[in-house]
Order: sequence, then C-alpha cells, then structure tokens
Amino acid sequence: MEKNGYQKQVMTLYRFISDHLYFNRPDIEVKGETYNSVILFSLLTGLLKGKELIIGEPGLGKTTSAEFICSLIYQFPLGVIWGSEVSGHPEQTEEKIIGRPDLGKLNRGEEDVVWTNFAQVPVKIVDEINRLPETKQSMILDGVDRGNWEYLNEMIINDEYCLFATANYQDGGTNTIIAPLIDRFDVIVESRYPGPNLSFLIGKSRRKEQVLRHPKYEKALHRILKSKVAYEKKIPKLEEVCDAFGEYVEETTGIKPLRREDRNHIRTEIESLELDLDASAFTRMVLAELSFCDRYGQKRIVENCEEGCHYTGYLCRQIKNCASNRLPTSIKLFAQGLAWLSGDSEIDIEHVKAIMPFTFSHRIQWKDEVISQKERAKRDDPFQIFLAKEAVKTVSQRYREQSDHLKDALALGSKIFQGESLEPLEGDHPIYAEIKKDLLRRRNQ
Repeated sequence: MEKNGYQKQVMTLYRFISDHLYFNRPDIEVKGETYNSVILFSLLTGLLKGKELIIGEPGLGKTTSAEFICSLIYQFPLGVIWGSEVSGHPEQTEEKIIGRPDLGKLNRGEEDVVWTNFAQVPVKIVDEINRLPETKQSMILDGVDRGNWEYLNEMIINDEYCLFATANYQDGGTNTIIAPLIDRFDVIVESRYPGPNLSFLIGKSRRKEQVLRHPKYEKALHRILKSKVAYEKKIPKLEEVCDAFGEYVEETTGIKPLRREDRNHIRTEIESLELDLDASAFTRMVLAELSFCDRYGQKRIVENCEEGCHYTGYLCRQIKNCASNRLPTSIKLFAQGLAWLSGDSEIDIEHVKAIMPFTFSHRIQWKDEVISQKERAKRDDPFQIFLAKEAVKTVSQRYREQSDHLKDALALGSKIFQGESLEPLEGDHPIYAEIKKDLLRRRNQ
C-alpha cells in the first residue's frame, strides 16, 4: 500500500512536532526509519483512540508532548486542553474529575449533572496519575475503558476519545497504579532527557506553544462545554469551532491538523490491515510464553512455579502474572497503526516486534530473581521496557529456529479444529501444548 495523503499529513505533523514543539532524539527504528517513541506512539494513540502512559523524570515534556499532539490531531487549542486536564493528587474528587450536581436545580428538587470538561472532550490527559491514591484511581476505570462517564443517575458516552496519562518515577508522593488501571493502557513510553544540546534549544524556544493558542476559539469552546444543552447536541458545535481553529493553524503554520472525517477515514484504513502468517504465529508464541504453566494450567500471580519444570527456559518461568486479554488487542491495534503509517499493505513481524515491548512492559510482573540478575545491565531504556525488549529478542530467536514448524502446527491445528481426522504436530514450546488443549476441548464438546 503506497503512502496516501493521510499518511503524508500525519508524517508532516510528526515532523512539525519534532522540529518545533517537542525536541528529543530518535530512539526506535522500524524498517530502517528512525522515530522518537514518544511522538510516534502518542500520534498513534490519538489516531487509534488508544490509551498511553508516559513515564519519566519531572520536567522532561511528558504532559506537554501529549498536549501538542492532541491539539493537532483533534484541533483543540491548548487553552481548552489545559482546562480539561485532571491533576493527580491525594485530594482529587469525583466532582472535579467527572461531574457535580447542578446546585440551582438541586435547590428546586431537580437532579441534574454539570459535567467536567475532562468527561466531555475527546482529549483526556491525567497528569501525574500515580499521585492519585489507589482508592481514587478506580473512579476513572470505566470511563477510560469504555468512554462511559456516570454521575448520580446520569451518564454520557464518548464515541471518540483517547487517554494520555503521565507518571513520574517513584518518590515519597507517588502511589502504585492499580493493576486493573495499568492493564487498560495500550502502551507505555518514556519521555527521555534529550541531551544537553537539544535541552539548550528548549530553553531558547519559550512560548513555542503560542502557535496552538487562540483566545477567541478557546472562549467559544468553553462556552459550549459549560452550556446547559444535552451532551449529544454539544458535539457538532464543538466540531464546528475545532474546524475553524484547524483552519487558523493551517493558515499560520502551513500545517494541516486532522478533522473528524480525516480521523474516521484513517481509522477505516487502519482497521483493514491484518497480520501476515509470521506476525500472527510470532504473536501467539509470545502470548503462550506469557500465560502458560504446565503444572497449574495457566500463570496465576498467587501460584509459583516449581523447580525442575520442563519449560524452565521460557518466559513463563520468569514472570509472576498472566497476560490479560487486552494485550493481544493492544498489540494488533498499534501494529496496524505502525503498518499503516509505513505504507505497508499488511502487518508483518517487524511491525509486531517494534511495538510489542511497549504493549506489555507495564503489564508484566517479573520475578525477583530476574530483576536481581538484570537490574544492573547496561541499557538506554527504563528497566521495565528494557526487560520487555530483551524478552521479545529471546522469543524472536526461538521463532527463527522453528517458525516453519510452528506455522505448520497452527495450520494443521486449524484443519483438525474444523473436523479433519489428523494428529497435531509435536514441539518443544508452550504453544504446542496450547494447541493440543484447544483441540482436546474441541473433541470433548
């Protein structure tokens, strides 16, 4: 698939952000092309209606990178995005995140909700999410998962939205992000120190955000968001002002942000891409190692492997928990986005290997012995992403050694599943045991 106008438009946005708004080094390579992972994955998150967690030291552009990207993808001026963000702190309340009662109507005995900007706009940014106490993180679970925001007996549903959250590294004021919430993030990236030269340029380029500000449109959008009309009736009014702001940005910068119809068309193209045989087989191989347990049937965080297991050399021996069903969805979604951006007609194994560490590094809990063995290894990545990249390299080597046999086993398993009287292929990997389990259950039905 040749790159069309939309792909060129998105890459123009990438270059504009890289050259003028978020200065950092390339740190990921895909098929000979180098990218900065924060810009790349944040653009894909906005396009794919995904969820991204950006980690890093304070003051290294975690929040501002998300703000710039959301402004250009959704055509919201920065003033509105700033007014819609949720700050993570111990005193945060449901009324500041989701909505509050309309006090005037409440005094008359009527129950009505005044929704926050955060709940209403498609651009959702939670700053320093790990400063929210664990008991309060659950307040945003359903909203970030399905786009459903409930308060009192009312609910609004976001048909289109993306979520960005930032987190500093652990200090005295941070909390653990609860497992159900961390699992809802499709990808995790680190906003790194850009080096002294680029950092020096950042200091010289103050007020760079002014190109994405417009007081008139910001006031108009705030008026719509605060108006007492039904949420569904606000959407077309918001889009009208956003389109006008997008035209202003194009006139002043030469950069064309994405309109809603552009985003919908892009998503239709992305959703049409499928994994090729190698990408599919490799993904299943990784998923098998992240979930398999020979003794207990599957990985469970409450159960430990015993010594002497036949599968000691695989990832299942190194981790505590089981991969969730959201992981393969995240892998395919972001591999689709990367393949589309690269102009490829299908998802191949290189796309999958490039995005995979960023999709499971935050979801996997490694055993203490693995951490102690590798925590002092020389690396450029934060430890959790480093471990995930090493894991993908390890499984990739195994796949190279037995890819043909594995693809034959999967093809044969499919024929048996469809009713043919054949015997499954044997193999020394958890995936072959998983194929047999599926076939056994099929025969017992």
